[in-house]
Amino acid sequence: MPSLAIHAGRALTPHAEISDAVVVVEDGKIARIGRRDEFEIPAGAKEILARDMTLIPGFVDIHIHGAGGHDVMSSTEEALTTVAKTVARHGTTSLVATTVTAPPDETRRCLEDIARYIASPANTGEPATPTAEIVGIHLEGPFISLNRRGVHPPGAIAKPSIPLLDRYLEAAGGHARILTLAPEIPGALELVEHGYARGIVVALGHTDATYEQAHTAIFRGARHAVHVFNAMRPFSHRETGVLGAVLTDDSVTAEIIADGVHVDDPAIRLLLAAKGYDLVILVSDGTAATGMRDGSYRLGTFDVTVSGGVCRNREGKLAGSTLTLDRALQHMVRLGVPLIEAVRMGTLNPARRVGLEKKKGVLAVGADADLVLLTPELKVAGVYTRGIAAQ
Repeated sequence: MPSLAIHAGRALTPHAEISDAVVVVEDGKIARIGRRDEFEIPAGAKEILARDMTLIPGFVDIHIHGAGGHDVMSSTEEALTTVAKTVARHGTTSLVATTVTAPPDETRRCLEDIARYIASPANTGEPATPTAEIVGIHLEGPFISLNRRGVHPPGAIAKPSIPLLDRYLEAAGGHARILTLAPEIPGALELVEHGYARGIVVALGHTDATYEQAHTAIFRGARHAVHVFNAMRPFSHRETGVLGAVLTDDSVTAEIIADGVHVDDPAIRLLLAAKGYDLVILVSDGTAATGMRDGSYRLGTFDVTVSGGVCRNREGKLAGSTLTLDRALQHMVRLGVPLIEAVRMGTLNPARRVGLEKKKGVLAVGADADLVLLTPELKVAGVYTRGIAAQ
């Protein structure tokens, strides 16, 4: 494959902004990056001129259930590839496939299938068209609060069990990266410690925990909070609950679904004021309906309905979203977040959370050439996954 040189008006690495930038891609990796006047373009390189655009790393979505009419728990190669291609069109070049609470046998089957796909050429090989790489698995449940379950099926919620978790981790074949649980449930703290010891990012979510219960879980190893404000005990000035612990502890990263539906803008501003830009992570919580028309879709083992782009279950509860991270980026910028910081929240921060900050979510020599070109209006104008662009 010949070298590729992409010229952009600026690049947001997002450690820094580089004006009159050029990125040289060789064998799917970033070989050079800098100002155009700093080095020579390799002879024979194909040059892409996008001098009126901004070049950023591809988005990294660590909480996504599906897209393009498919749910990751369908777990077929067709389903997973469709999800990966659909979100790539919106600039997401890496994702952590997220399961929902389901019966143990169903969950294990899905984990085994997803793990098999992650290791397959369909995921790791050279894509013919831009296709997001599935870089791990996020287990959202089943060790969650019945009272804060959201739309997770109540009959499949499980009591914390180290043997059951180990069976899930075995089925995931070393690809499990995040485990969401409710720390107040008896036995959950042992899972926090066990998951932490196994190198899993233990996340607080779907929880009715008090401040003390959440604080204890953080002390024992929880380091992340899932879709903050949603499916959590509300904040009160006398009992701040899990939110009080998340907002005031700098060892914890916090997801936000910035779609204008899940969380009101003042709450997003509160999160940013408390956590700062480095600890907030944009996620989609996207479902099979992402990139599709209104209608009925599958989320895990149950049906959801989308109307006006909003996804709900039969009870009318929010059930994931149809958000893509390019739109989340636009929403944050409209709130006054500097573009480079909004980019960081959708790229480097999530990559760092799952230990991939040298490879994903960053424009740096040696990193994967997962690149997105944005127009001045922050619309996605071009996507490269491991150096491959749409033909």
